[in-house]
Amino acid sequence: MVIKVYVSGMSGNKEVKKRQQRVTMIMDSKHIQYTVIDITEPGQEAEKDFMQTNAQHKGCTISDPNPRHALPPQLFNDTEYCGDYDDFDLANEVDNLEVFLKLAAPAPEVVEHKNGEETTATTTTTEATADDEDKENKTEDNTDGGAEVAADAGTNEV
Repeated sequence: MVIKVYVSGMSGNKEVKKRQQRVTMIMDSKHIQYTVIDITEPGQEAEKDFMQTNAQHKGCTISDPNPRHALPPQLFNDTEYCGDYDDFDLANEVDNLEVFLKLAAPAPEVVEHKNGEETTATTTTTEATADDEDKENKTEDNTDGGAEVAADAGTNEV
């Protein structure tokens, strides 16, 4: 499975250029392997036709709300259409990029217990928050307790 990002290296539209840069920047930051296909390069006419034929969304921009053909960037997983920039951006915002790109989800970590049972390891936000609150409470207890001991040591009654 190869993620293909169709771009235009010669676009005069600044919004298209920014969108292309953002897609590649996010893909790089998340260490997702992909191939950039520049549809404006000589010999890429077949790839350009493929993108325009198979893109289900046109990639509308502010300056071109009703484009005649699909505007880059368009994303595919091999030949399976994933979406345009707006779909990509939404998937990234809701932290669902792997599903959007139709990549296999990572297998859950298996933890073996002392009694030999195996379970999947999951940490919920509630558990993590409770642990953090316990640490904060312990820190506060130690700080207050130390201040009281120091105050008591400073007073000498005769």
